[in-house]
Amino acid sequence: MDLNSKLAVLEKIYRIYGDFAATLDIVCRRYCSLCCTVNVTITTLEGFKIAESLMPEEKRYLFEKIRRASSTQRFRPRETVNMLAELSREEGVVPEEDNAFPGECPLLIANECSVYNERPFGCRCFVSKQNCAESGSATVDDFVLTVNNIFLQVIEHVDAGGFSGNLTDVLLFLENAENLLSSKMINPSSVLIKNHPLKILMIPPEHRGKAQPILGALNKLKY
Repeated sequence: MDLNSKLAVLEKIYRIYGDFAATLDIVCRRYCSLCCTVNVTITTLEGFKIAESLMPEEKRYLFEKIRRASSTQRFRPRETVNMLAELSREEGVVPEEDNAFPGECPLLIANECSVYNERPFGCRCFVSKQNCAESGSATVDDFVLTVNNIFLQVIEHVDAGGFSGNLTDVLLFLENAENLLSSKMINPSSVLIKNHPLKILMIPPEHRGKAQPILGALNKLKY
């Protein structure tokens, strides 16, 4: 698929998840930004969608904010979600990575996401059944976690040939949009990792039946 086709599929994926999220009993509300941290990971496709949505002045302001935040310690994944699925199938064990670094997302302004309509899936799927400020952490149903993984795997598959990484690193790489369209994508910054095509979905046996409607909707996209 060309870039425009991938972006169109990504938008449809977001809509399907939005329909699913609308059925959930969650407490997440406007100005609740405890989950808006420096540890968000995205694909280059999602990063391009964010960068291209910005007006020139807004883009200059936000990218300057991102550059200032680039010295902050943050989570940088070593494996993508599809890589983890393959490792799980081959070795039966999924390696854990420390993603508990402090600091707020550089796209956050006055407790609001400055790119909310274009926010990446990692932000869309972070939901909680209890108030995080009161409970100290998010509370997410096991089936929701399974669904979130399905969508993460599909999004990575759509962007196979692209890369994943921390939001700050991906957006700085894509500050010049030509990076997504040129041979520079062959050798990106060392902090980004190559996306993998989807080979096996991580769906526990107890969730396979319940996940079928979502899988059916995603399969219609012909990604």
